[in-house]
Formats: sequence, C-alpha cells, structure tokens
Amino acid sequence: MKTVGYIGLGLMGKNMARNIMKAGYPLVVHNRSRGKVQELVAEGAKEAFNPAEVAARCDVVFTNLPDSPDVELVALGEQGIIESAHPGLIFVDNSTIKPATARMIAGKLEEKGVRCLDAPVSGGDIGAKKGTLSIMIGGPADALEEVLPILEAMGKSITHVGDAGAGQIAKAANQIMVAAQMVAMGELLILAQKAGADPEKVIRAIRGGAAQCWTLDNKPQRLFAGNRQPGFKAYMQAKDLNIVMETARTYGVPVPGTAVNTQLFNAMLENDMAELDNSAVLGILESLAGITLQENKAQE
Repeated sequence: MKTVGYIGLGLMGKNMARNIMKAGYPLVVHNRSRGKVQELVAEGAKEAFNPAEVAARCDVVFTNLPDSPDVELVALGEQGIIESAHPGLIFVDNSTIKPATARMIAGKLEEKGVRCLDAPVSGGDIGAKKGTLSIMIGGPADALEEVLPILEAMGKSITHVGDAGAGQIAKAANQIMVAAQMVAMGELLILAQKAGADPEKVIRAIRGGAAQCWTLDNKPQRLFAGNRQPGFKAYMQAKDLNIVMETARTYGVPVPGTAVNTQLFNAMLENDMAELDNSAVLGILESLAGITLQENKAQE
C-alpha cells in the first residue's frame, strides 16, 4: 500500500487527509500550524517538519494550500518537494490555483521524474468531511490510475479533464457557477422578503423546479438560522474569482456576469466579511437593499 503525504491541513485539507487515513493508507502530514498536525498524529498519522521530508517518506504527496504562490513555494522552494523528488513520486495538488502555475510546476517536477496531477475539488466542508467531493483532474492518465483508490477516499465524482492545468480550468469554470448561485440566492431572498413573501417558503416553492441546485439544497437553512460561518470562506471565493478573471483576460473570454460577482465578493473583503461563508455575500446585498434577512428558526 502506498504511503501518502498531505501538506496543508486547513478547513478542507484536514478532513480530506483524515479520510485517506480512514481508508487505511499510512499518512504523513505537514502544516504550518502544528496544532492540526498533532490532531491527526493523535489519530495515527506521522509528523513531518517540511515538504521535502514528506516527499522523501512518501509515494504520493498531496497539497491543499491557499493560492498559487503557496503551492509554488511548497513544490519548488527551499525544503520543497522538488528537493526530495524521486522517480515514481506522484504529486497531487488539491489547491485552486492558476492553470499556468499548475502547468509550470508540473513541468519542473517532471524533469525530476515526478508525475503531477492538478486535482482541485468542489463540495465545501460538508463534502470534505463526508468524502463526497467532486475532483477534477489534469495530468497524465497513468498517474491518475495509480492514485484513483486514494482519491476515491475523498470524492465521489472524479473526472479526468485533460493534460496539466485542465483540472484548474475546470475549477475556474466551477467557481463561475458557484459564485453565480450564491449571488442569485442572495438576490432572491432579499427580493422575496422586501416584496412581502416569506423567503423560507419561497425556497421551498422553487427548490423542486428548474431553480434546483446544490446551493438551494444546502445553504438557505444555515442563513435562516443566522449561521454565516464557513463552509467555504469568502476570501477564498474572491481569490478563485480573481483567478477566473485573469484566465478570462488571458484567453479573451467575456465574462460580464462573473465580473459583477467578483466585485461583490471583493466587497466582502472590504467590509470585514472575509472569514464568513461565501453564501454571506447576502450581506452585501442586504446593505444595498437596506434590509436584513429575517432569521426564521421556526420549522413547519
């Protein structure tokens, strides 16, 4: 059985690493904040103190980090994965980063005999805990075949999109839709309330029809209960949308709706809402409309 390393134990990564360990794989973990490392060590994982050590001890190394520069540093920097690269090592990045960065890292590591998969995920903290994430893959098919059983411990939908960077392109497309859903949900809730209808009943009415989507199935009850905690943090959604906008500019693709949604999520950062859930973009719309969504804890 392959020994697996996991670097980056944030809101998503810790649960994804835990699911790998639950599937029976020997696990080596590293994180800048050591408390999360110790939590998994107490459950049976082994501790490492830098990415190079993880790579030296493992057959497969996963990363789950905030942004492109973080992945580049862990993969290629001092005490990075590249320093202990060995033939046969497979590097799998679960982060959401620029497609160009994913391709560059893959090229550098492939020179050392390392096969690379960009494998961003979707499904939020709920999917990470339950092992039901959607995972979109870019990179060589033979590497994917080798690590597929490990990925199946984390996700229920695993799709090979294409060569290096293709997984990140799919994630950019995913984030276009996610942002649109979050903003649309906020708009409809505010419209319903301000126009005199019960927002909770409106959700019930429309969720079974053409408006049905993951967002309406998972987010409204948290908002009605006054819970705007992540989830998926607003600053990460904003970061992902800025990647979308940069990629769209690179390829000359018009994304007018996403441009507006990017402004709304960037406004969350400017209004001390960066650490809230991405569904809390509702708060920006509340400010614009001059009302606050009424909490409705009553269940009929």
